Amino acid sequence: MFTGLIREVGEVAWLRRTDQSVQLLVRAPQMAPRVRTGESVAVNGCCLTVSAHRDKQMMFDLLEESLERTNLKELKPGHPVNLERALRLDGRLGGHFIQGHVDCATEILAVEEKGADVRLDLALPAEFARYVAYKGSIGVNGVSLTVAELGDQSFSIWIIPHTLDNSNLGDLVAGDRVNLEFDILAKYVERLLQTQTAK
Repeated sequence: MFTGLIREVGEVAWLRRTDQSVQLLVRAPQMAPRVRTGESVAVNGCCLTVSAHRDKQMMFDLLEESLERTNLKELKPGHPVNLERALRLDGRLGGHFIQGHVDCATEILAVEEKGADVRLDLALPAEFARYVAYKGSIGVNGVSLTVAELGDQSFSIWIIPHTLDNSNLGDLVAGDRVNLEFDILAKYVERLLQTQTAK
């Protein structure tokens, strides 16, 4: 479980496919020396397991499901990635509960600067639209954000300078793809209602 508060912006060293798996190596000088093999780390919001680490680097094995559902398959050497370690039970929950189970990747439709803040317009896939609410929480590349505007096929979020400086969201341009995770509470409510309706 994560909170959507990014702890470090790492840099992709490489993404390579072997006969048996796909591996991702990330440079993370702050986080890598402190993690343990087997620990969960959210990479652009996708929960991955540290398969190896040394000095300033962490390695992850990627499932085909993760590659199909996220923007991780588009990573190239030098790309910045948002990193967050799993939430400790005695930690502060400054964002919202994020599982690291990315629902989909979507396209940035527009980026607009207004003073020191940035507004992002994102495409809203029809099959997930029911999980998005005005002023509700959403995970974008692993960052906990608030839905500022909501349309039928898109939604908008505003990003403050601190978030721009401490995540990879400040590097985004129209046409880029970001990972989305919708609020788990909405999914459970839907499931409960379906169960009640079926009785």
